[in-house]
Amino acid sequence: MYKILANTLFLAKNVVYVPECHSTSSLLLELSDKTNLPEGTVVITNHQTKGRGQRGNTWEAASGMNLTFSILLRPGFVSVPEQFIITQAISLALADYLRERGASPVKIKWPNDLLIGDKKVAGILIENAVAGTTIQQCVVGIGVNINQKVFDVRTATSLSLAVGQPFSLPDEWALLIEKVEQRYMQLKHSNKSTLQADYFQLLYQLGECAWFEVDAAPVSGTIQSVDANGRLLVAIGGETRSFGSKEIRFLQTSGNKP
Repeated sequence: MYKILANTLFLAKNVVYVPECHSTSSLLLELSDKTNLPEGTVVITNHQTKGRGQRGNTWEAASGMNLTFSILLRPGFVSVPEQFIITQAISLALADYLRERGASPVKIKWPNDLLIGDKKVAGILIENAVAGTTIQQCVVGIGVNINQKVFDVRTATSLSLAVGQPFSLPDEWALLIEKVEQRYMQLKHSNKSTLQADYFQLLYQLGECAWFEVDAAPVSGTIQSVDANGRLLVAIGGETRSFGSKEIRFLQTSGNKP
């Protein structure tokens, strides 16, 4: 069903397909511990039962309707302090893919979600292994809602719902892998300024007054930027504060108090 791709340089030249698994990232990590997998190896499944997300959440997707897969990368050219640039590159690849398929407006919600409008369509979880001062290995877990029509939460959507047509999962996976490789090669060739500029153009709520939860309380703030370490910079009460992913939560889009 998911075959080795001919139109890529190194991504998806080794593909491990399983009909069902708990987590493609967990499986890929297990396989990489047991054997010397080539960079670009992909583990993909039709049904991921315990996909892992940010904050310890799970990524649940209807069987056979969406894309759930993980990619093995070895970005030894990325230093530990700048590792968030990998998340930026992968986020942009997903945005490139969604926009090519006609989705609009596509936004990147810090730290690792892709939105169509205000609804989540895709998520990323990146797990890095460090060697000295650089990233030795990187497992990129990706989930994209493609054909699913019904969700348990109102804040989720799919590509099919957004553009009004069904899609072939193998075809969409092949295109998405190509987009990932293109952005990864930009990173490898040190086009970091281009990646960062493109990322900030799509950053959700950048420069907008919005409500967040900080220390279990709602606060009004304005996103200023994301620093090299991947911390969100938000202007709150006249000062700019920085937050990790577990220190702040988006509440709503408007400036009205929740």
